[in-house]
Amino acid sequence: MPVDILATLLLTTVIQSIFGVGILLFGTPLLLLLGYEFSYTLSVLLPISIAINILQVLKHYSYIDLKLYKNVLLYSIPFIVLFLFIISSIRLNIGLIIGVFLIFVALKSVSPRIETALKVMLRYEKLYLILMGIVHGITNLGGSLLTALAHEKNLPKNNTRATIAICYATFALFQLLTLYFIGYDGGMPYADTMLLLQTSIVVFLLTEEFIYKKIDNKKYTQFFAVFLALSGILLLLKSLNA
Repeated sequence: MPVDILATLLLTTVIQSIFGVGILLFGTPLLLLLGYEFSYTLSVLLPISIAINILQVLKHYSYIDLKLYKNVLLYSIPFIVLFLFIISSIRLNIGLIIGVFLIFVALKSVSPRIETALKVMLRYEKLYLILMGIVHGITNLGGSLLTALAHEKNLPKNNTRATIAICYATFALFQLLTLYFIGYDGGMPYADTMLLLQTSIVVFLLTEEFIYKKIDNKKYTQFFAVFLALSGILLLLKSLNA
């Protein structure tokens, strides 16, 4: 069991347990920086991400924004599959653009102009979802755009996390299926995968009990804005150092 992969998953599972994303959003660039190739990174992270999201969905399935989820299925998923299939061996660095956008979204609560601009932008939600699918298929960073969309909708914390979780789990499921159909078989040994999965589930249950339950809706919105800003800054730094 590689210690660097275990440490990465412990950290990112805590983040995903609170916000619905994190294992792919932060785990992907971290493992790439550690020298793992993209398809291997996906094969390690995707099953863990799906498992955590399923637990979140089972707990709060009645809070899911079904309209948004249906639109994600229609407009994002086909492009995730298409672009992962086309460029499975090519990496593009668009983290700089996404990083700036996340910081922009995070500042909406302190800038009426930014909030108005976001409302105008997200009137074209279908186009946004297509872009999100393309970005996720190419870079595995579509979760950042998903969190930005959820934050803009100003949903209560359970609605936000449950909706993100079901969308993100669907992203990951179709990515796994795509890897299977293109014939990728270079993943981690089954025993190691099961150990990582069990460890991540324990981390999720502890985070749920001792952190998530203690955060009210107002604080969650504030923490979510900070999370978006930090995500944007980290993506900017990674892009500038690439």
